[in-house]
Amino acid sequence: MSVDRYAVIGNPVAHSLSPRIHAMFAEITGQELEYFRLHSPTDGFDRSVTEFFDDGGQGLSVTAPFKSDAFRWVDQTDPLAQESAAVNTIARRNGRMVGYNTDGLGLVQDLRRLGWLAKEVKILILGAGGASGGILGPLMREECRVTVANRTESKLSNLKERFPNLSTVPLKQVEGQWDIVINATSAFLRKQSLNVNSSIMFNARCYDLGYQPDGLTSFVVESRRWSAREVSDGLGMLVFQAAEAFKFWRNVELDAEVLSKVLSSMRS
Repeated sequence: MSVDRYAVIGNPVAHSLSPRIHAMFAEITGQELEYFRLHSPTDGFDRSVTEFFDDGGQGLSVTAPFKSDAFRWVDQTDPLAQESAAVNTIARRNGRMVGYNTDGLGLVQDLRRLGWLAKEVKILILGAGGASGGILGPLMREECRVTVANRTESKLSNLKERFPNLSTVPLKQVEGQWDIVINATSAFLRKQSLNVNSSIMFNARCYDLGYQPDGLTSFVVESRRWSAREVSDGLGMLVFQAAEAFKFWRNVELDAEVLSKVLSSMRS
């Protein structure tokens, strides 16, 4: 008997922990499914995703650099995907492909778990790309005071069009004290410098949207060097956003105890 097939599509994707996470979700909840990594050429997303669903695939997780491609490819989107112009989860619904964005929901849940989230908390987001777009709406609805800093001002202008109440600042002009600093760039992953004033990290809680399966991310290491108050990578966000996707696909909601168990397993 065949089982429902799911995958995470990206480039690169070999490092992804999503198959391990969804395997644990399935085992704990008694779901029969297959979940694997799907590498796609950067110019071949449409072909790869079409072949996956034509072969009977039921759902996809979408990671870099394809979230904007996924937004254009799906038949319809949920409100979070619409406001962020990015899709990280695709589900087959009555013959139509529906796109969701669960990134912001995952981040908010992880910040709550860490005890960092509160109204009026001052958050600085480094980077104005697709990763930022996916988390802005949920953070702002939590009544956080969010500012985005980026090298190129054109990307900041694009975000301001979608989020008129958002504060923005050129990266080289960032200063002051922040409660939370979130890295939404790939600069540290590429071992590049952001040329940002290191004083903004002092006594701040620093969060990296990325994660390193076998250790600490460069941003976490640098934040500690810059005397951050607390640090975290994005592994918790990954688990929480995956749980949202699992709910869309399997109509099964995972409780806090299960998610805590899965996250602890990812850390071991």
